Amino acid sequence: MFLRRIRQTSYTGAMSELTHLDESGQAQMVNVGHKPDTERVAVVRGQVTMQSETLRLIKAGAMKKGDVLTVAKIAGIQAAKRTADLIPLCHPLPLTQVEVALDLDEENSRVLIETRARTIGKTGVEMEALTAASVAALTIYDMAKAVDRTMRIEAIRLVEKRGGQSGNVLLED
Repeated sequence: MFLRRIRQTSYTGAMSELTHLDESGQAQMVNVGHKPDTERVAVVRGQVTMQSETLRLIKAGAMKKGDVLTVAKIAGIQAAKRTADLIPLCHPLPLTQVEVALDLDEENSRVLIETRARTIGKTGVEMEALTAASVAALTIYDMAKAVDRTMRIEAIRLVEKRGGQSGNVLLED
């Protein structure tokens, strides 16, 4: 079985087992009860690239479905709060803050997305920030697809993580 082979293989030499598998190779939710509560922050970026006319309509608030940027921002915040309902082995977290920033990059005809999720808890908020960015991008796509079927959701990625036992990670400024 593929999962059992992964469990026995270490890609970096540092990890001997995957934490989301039990002794028999079955999926499980990780026990984080022994970890201390710490402040945790995750930042994610992504983008939706589109035709310049589509971006112009979004900027002008002229899409038939309404204010694309406001709806996408709210959708991203809502999604972060529902991450554990969407990702089966994710712990439900008491989020202390979710931010969704959407900026228009007119030169490259795209909407830039940056999300930030915060909590004080035993596990990180990367999945919440990733979910917020993904759903914000999907919302932009949904609201503009009637005028632009060539849009691309691109480069959704973790760029920063702070807090927890594994320390801080900065992947880009």
